[in-house]
Amino acid sequence: MTFSDAITRVPQPFQPDIGVEVAGLFAAMPGSFRDLIEGTAGCSPYLAGLLRREANWISQLAERSADALRDEVIAQVRAASGSDAGDQFRQAKRRIALLTGLADLGGVWPLEDVTGALTDLADACVDRALKTLVAAEITRGKLPGLSEIDVDTAGGMSVLAMGKMGAGELNYSSDIDLICLFDETRFDPDDYHEARAALIRVTRRMTALLSDVTAEGYVFRTDLRLRPDASVTPVCIAMETAERYYESVGRTWERAAFIKARACAGDIKAGEAFLDRLTPFVWRKHLDFAAIEDAHDMRLRIRDHKGLGGKLVLDGHNMKLGQGGIREIEFFTQTRQIIAGGRDPSLRVRATVEGLDRLTQAGWISADVTTQLQANYRAHREVEHRLQMIGDAQTHDLPSGEDGFARLAAFMGTTSDALKLGLTERLTQTSQLTEAFFAPDAPEAPRDGAAEYLETWRSFPALRSPRAAEIFSRLFPDILRKLDAAAKPEEALQAFERFLGGLPAGVQVFSLFEANPQLTQLIVDICTASPDLAAYLSRNAQVLDAVLGGEFFSEWPMADGLSRDLSERLASLPDYEAQLDLARRWQKEWHFRIGVHQLRGLIPPETAAAQYADLAEAVLRALLPAVQGQFSSKHGEAPGRGACILAMGSLGVGRLSAKSDLDLIVIYDAQGVDASDGRRPLTTRAYFAKLTQALVTALSAPTAEGKLYEVDMRLRPSGQSGPVATSLEAFGSYQLEQAWLWEHMALTRARPIAGDAGMIAAIEAVRAQVLTQPRDAAKVAAEGQEMRRRLVDAGRTGSTWDVKNGPGGVQDIELFAQALALQARDIGRQTADQIAAAVSAGLLSTADGEALSRAHVAFGRVTQAGRLLLPGTLDLDALGEGGRAMLLRDLAAEDLLVLGDFLEKCRKTARRVIDQTFAAMGADGKGA
Repeated sequence: MTFSDAITRVPQPFQPDIGVEVAGLFAAMPGSFRDLIEGTAGCSPYLAGLLRREANWISQLAERSADALRDEVIAQVRAASGSDAGDQFRQAKRRIALLTGLADLGGVWPLEDVTGALTDLADACVDRALKTLVAAEITRGKLPGLSEIDVDTAGGMSVLAMGKMGAGELNYSSDIDLICLFDETRFDPDDYHEARAALIRVTRRMTALLSDVTAEGYVFRTDLRLRPDASVTPVCIAMETAERYYESVGRTWERAAFIKARACAGDIKAGEAFLDRLTPFVWRKHLDFAAIEDAHDMRLRIRDHKGLGGKLVLDGHNMKLGQGGIREIEFFTQTRQIIAGGRDPSLRVRATVEGLDRLTQAGWISADVTTQLQANYRAHREVEHRLQMIGDAQTHDLPSGEDGFARLAAFMGTTSDALKLGLTERLTQTSQLTEAFFAPDAPEAPRDGAAEYLETWRSFPALRSPRAAEIFSRLFPDILRKLDAAAKPEEALQAFERFLGGLPAGVQVFSLFEANPQLTQLIVDICTASPDLAAYLSRNAQVLDAVLGGEFFSEWPMADGLSRDLSERLASLPDYEAQLDLARRWQKEWHFRIGVHQLRGLIPPETAAAQYADLAEAVLRALLPAVQGQFSSKHGEAPGRGACILAMGSLGVGRLSAKSDLDLIVIYDAQGVDASDGRRPLTTRAYFAKLTQALVTALSAPTAEGKLYEVDMRLRPSGQSGPVATSLEAFGSYQLEQAWLWEHMALTRARPIAGDAGMIAAIEAVRAQVLTQPRDAAKVAAEGQEMRRRLVDAGRTGSTWDVKNGPGGVQDIELFAQALALQARDIGRQTADQIAAAVSAGLLSTADGEALSRAHVAFGRVTQAGRLLLPGTLDLDALGEGGRAMLLRDLAAEDLLVLGDFLEKCRKTARRVIDQTFAAMGADGKGA
């Protein structure tokens, strides 16, 4: 398809005589092309002049595509050299301006191709100018240590394209915003100042080469003011200096600016490495809703400075900075990216249209809003381009009179009335969509007494900064209204006060609440139900980020999905300490999700227990390779088949609570290898002992992000006196020949969860061999009874609400079920399965089995609630009203008195069944 065939629209000539005159230069071209020329020249004096000057060149469109002409011009720029390079750049600018103008006006290129062609030209001109000038400095000996081979990387100097140039979105008459940096490591420290002076000269000469107006015109007006502290720093600075600036005093607007930053010229690799190092500055690891207020304040300052506030008036309206304009859409998009891009790398894109698409895909913006804003953005950019095409002016202002609107309307192929109506609709719609995000409705008036609370809380760390206090004062009326609606408002308020007092800082958290009002209800729910969870939130408020993520209410991914997710995240970080911190943040967010889901009744307690276990298993499966990788870097790869983690206790049966420790045994199989082969080799036994210690440290050592889990390894062979890691051979022989009965009981709940698949199968085989051997029922009963006596002697007597301890409690039922599993020669892990196996083996009656299972389920639900709601044993006096309601809901009880009676009956029945069954086993060697 030829250029003429691709034309879909043409301007209407505002000055027909000029249009006819210029179109006459193209008599040999097709009619559609001449119509485009006539309309273009009749509306734009600037383009009319270019058409006269470049008539022969642009006539090539009769046979060549616009893409081919564009690529040819860019290639010529990149090959430009000598003293006339500036003239070559200016000719290229004229031709690209003419080509993009016609391709835009004729509908041949979409917006992205138009802005892309202008950006490609800018990239080529900056890169060629820079390298030409650096080469001259090297020739003069002004860049110490550099030679001709350093010209291709511009002697370590890199230019970052910012703003629209960085995003490939240059408008028709754009300035170009650049930051010029140099890699100071390319120079000897003694030569630093001489090299810097030379590169400052290069930057100034490059700016002049591009910006100065000559007989041939200009290339691009160049702006270097986005560099760090531009009022006092030179035009080219060292990368290390820039990094220190952004890390120490970088502001939100600079973070937003770097969303679009791109290495465009010079040493591209060094520039990209610099941008990678700035990632933690631009993209915060937690949701950053404080950026909303920063961006809103910036919008208002721009409007005040430019005098753009007040009611929408089309005459003279600024399409870029004014109400409902281009900048509003860009700010809206970039601020959303800043908020969530630290957690979601898919949002880290430069272009505005693509950014809106990504935000919709991630669930931050509705598809309708994105469609509307993208359509308005494209239309705004077309208007902007035509305003600039008229006279090659860097303007964004609509005309101030009817004559000007008539010209603009003709240029856009419409009428003045239709143009004005469309502009008003789009500007108003954009303003409404973006203003609601940046400046939500004013808060309701606070009730009586609110001021006294605020004054009392001024001393809290979270409210010490004026900004935090200001945001919270806007939030508090709504929070207070929700607290007043609680069953016991004063109790709820006291719990909220404890939460607020525990926050170390407030701006980010309060901004999060202000942008997401639904979170305040969640906080109130937590404060009224779980003081312990509220205290946890005070210390780890960043986990609220997870509530706003797309996965918080999605289907549970199970241990396999969680493990894959964490493994992929860890693999993306080369630094071990960063991996440990990431694992902690990741675990906290999923852990918080489980608690919230249980608190709100979205999942039953049994599901919560299984999910807590899935989470711990996923952490172990993902973290073990990371620990092994770090350890092997010093001591070599693990001998043989490496280490395997055997989960014991509650993790083994896949049922944890909110505060469970992890009972683990580490087993290894060196397959006859005596030592590792690393830089610092270790004997096999020492290797796996130290590897196990490293694993325990990775799980339990506090970092800046806290700890993952406490680890208990006392169930390993020989207990605390045995080695921390056990060989597979030693584990098997110990279990078959030396282990105590209680250790076999513990083995009934064991489950290998991480390590070599062959080892996992071998450990399972040992477990099955041990558990299926015949037992002396009287001995099993005697030892079971002795264990029960020791627990009571240790003070574990239990009570109505301490359902774990004492005769007939959780621990008693589980030990009993384990003993019965041994006697039944069953390999099941779950308590319910072990009880069912005992019934099948004739060790228990069906009725007694059902009674035990019923008691175990009820006690498990109380335990799950207690461990979520309170730091220690369930204490009704310390339990909030919401916590009591949750407990009654989970156990389907009418009130706490009825529930207490039910639990006592369960305990009494369980104790009777256990006492009678052990007695029968001891008397006749079998059981009931």
